[in-house]
Amino acid sequence: MRVSSRRWRGLLALTGVTAALLAPSTASAAGATGRQAGPLERQVDAIHDSGAVGVQAEVTSPDGRDSARAGTAEPGTGRQMPHNGRMRIGSAAKTFTAAVVLQLVAEGSMSLDDKVERWLPGVVRGNGNDGRRITVRQLLQHTSGIPDILPEIASLNSAAGYRAERFRTYTPEELVALAMRKRRTFRPGQGWSYSNTNYTLAAMIIHRVTGRSWEDEVKARIISPLGLSGTSTPGTSPSVPGPHAHSYATFGAGAGAGIGIDVTELNTSMAVGSGSIISTAHDLNRFYAALLGGRLLAPAQLREMTTTVDAPELGVRYGLGLGEITLSCGGSYFGHPGELLGYHTWSGSTRDGTRTAVVYTTSDGGENTQAAIGRLVDEELCHARSQGVS
Repeated sequence: MRVSSRRWRGLLALTGVTAALLAPSTASAAGATGRQAGPLERQVDAIHDSGAVGVQAEVTSPDGRDSARAGTAEPGTGRQMPHNGRMRIGSAAKTFTAAVVLQLVAEGSMSLDDKVERWLPGVVRGNGNDGRRITVRQLLQHTSGIPDILPEIASLNSAAGYRAERFRTYTPEELVALAMRKRRTFRPGQGWSYSNTNYTLAAMIIHRVTGRSWEDEVKARIISPLGLSGTSTPGTSPSVPGPHAHSYATFGAGAGAGIGIDVTELNTSMAVGSGSIISTAHDLNRFYAALLGGRLLAPAQLREMTTTVDAPELGVRYGLGLGEITLSCGGSYFGHPGELLGYHTWSGSTRDGTRTAVVYTTSDGGENTQAAIGRLVDEELCHARSQGVS
């Protein structure tokens, strides 16, 4: 959920001015066993060496899958990062939400050109925000002009706010009402601005169209059919179920703040539709492979999802719940970063879904951490291009 333009640009810096970061990592080349580390292990070591507490990555291709991990699950305990541990995926959940909406479009239950007002009468009103003028497509594309709810959530914005409100429950209606207190960012369709409120509204529309909650629809349409056994929608539970590493956040205090405080426990009801999914690197790879491989959406809806517009705030192009990111070796790939209090994830896939890469960290890391994360995904997907994969 908590994805800023700074984070996107940090991840994507390697495709522009700081292309020198693509030089081979000088991180440790040998593991604890003394064997020569492979490319993925070296990349994961580089992310850990940049200041991340824990790191895990997995890459899948027609030849199989490769994974690597570094760091600890909880500082001071000596516990290793768990194999395929679970984490909060943050804004990568937006891809799940957009996929559900597009399935409903394919079924004829709704249209991308429906006005928000049709499904949520009177909900988007005030301070220039008007659901009668905003389409579902504009919600998913972040071209609605609706202000972001993120600055209003105390638990996500300061250590004191986290301690006071980490167990607080929000309703989607409450979140949208908070957003409506703010002036619209621009006229619908006349700009681009990342807003988590858009996806809260998308979740509400899914509920209105189907009569079932966003959580139930994500489970029924994506999690269960794909057999994503490590993926869940936690509702108001503050815990991360199953094997997982703790997460740590500095709340923007900077590199001198150390690893920050333990923020593993969190009621993520403020992120329904926009960021409240728990998953694993392996499950995310399977999800993006199925999505881009055409196993979740009909061709017409997949084309809608991957038709992108310029997102100057982020330095990328953006479709419906997917970013289109330039590769340093030429061409592009699709993916989405996610961040929710200490857990940072980046998922990327070739256009046909045949090669995917997911990496996550359990802390904010240092000033070079985001660039190192972006470099890993870029190098792994550039390898796919060198093998003739689109």
